[in-house]
Amino acid sequence: MLFEQIFPVWNKLTAQEKETLRNTAFKRTAAKGRLMHNGASDCVGLILVCSGQLRAFISSDEGREITLYRLFAHDMCLFSASCMMRSIQFDVALEAEKDAELWIIPADIYKTVMEGSAAVANYTNELMASRFSEVMWLIEQIMWKSFDKRLAAFLLEESAVDGSEALKITHDRIAAHMGTAREVVTRMLRYFQSEGMVALTRGSVELIDRKRLNMLAK
Repeated sequence: MLFEQIFPVWNKLTAQEKETLRNTAFKRTAAKGRLMHNGASDCVGLILVCSGQLRAFISSDEGREITLYRLFAHDMCLFSASCMMRSIQFDVALEAEKDAELWIIPADIYKTVMEGSAAVANYTNELMASRFSEVMWLIEQIMWKSFDKRLAAFLLEESAVDGSEALKITHDRIAAHMGTAREVVTRMLRYFQSEGMVALTRGSVELIDRKRLNMLAK
C-alpha cells in the first residue's frame, strides 16, 4: 500500500511536504511477537500501520504488563517517536500482535513537517488527545470495575477483533493485557467455565454464552 494512501491528512499537505515525506518514509515488516519500540530511550520514528495489528503497553518494574490500546490498519503511533515529545514521562512499548506491514516516518522529519503544517499539527494533537482518552478510560476501568466484569469485556473485545468465538490465547497473555497475575485470570476463567459462559482448552478460550458475558461486562 502506498504511503499517500494511508497518511491521514495527505491531501492537505503542500507539494514540498508531500515530497519530503515520500523521500524519507520507509517500509518495514514485523513478525508476530516482535518488539517494535521499547520505551523513551528508543526512538524508531512514527509508525503508520498498513496491515496487521500492534499493541501499546507499559510494564512494571516487576515485569507485569498492561495493554493501553491497540493499533490496526491506517492507525498511527506517536509514542514510537518519544524523542519528539520530551514531555512524555512514561515508557510505552509497542509489539506486533499479528504479522504487520508498516511505514516508518523519521521523528525529525515528522516534527519539521508538523511545525510547518497546521493540518498535521491539528491531526497530531487530536491523535494525542484520543490516545490519552483511551488511557484514562483504562484507568477508570481498573479503578471502578471488578475483575470479572473487566475480563468478560476483554473476552468480548478479543472475539470482535478476531471475528471468532474461539480465542487462541493463553492465560499468561490475557494477564499481560490486563495487568494482573496469571493465577487471577485462571481462577476467574475457571469460574466462567463452571457457570457455562466459556469452555477452556489448552491455549484457547471459547465463548459459549455471549449473552451472559455481555450482561456481566456492563
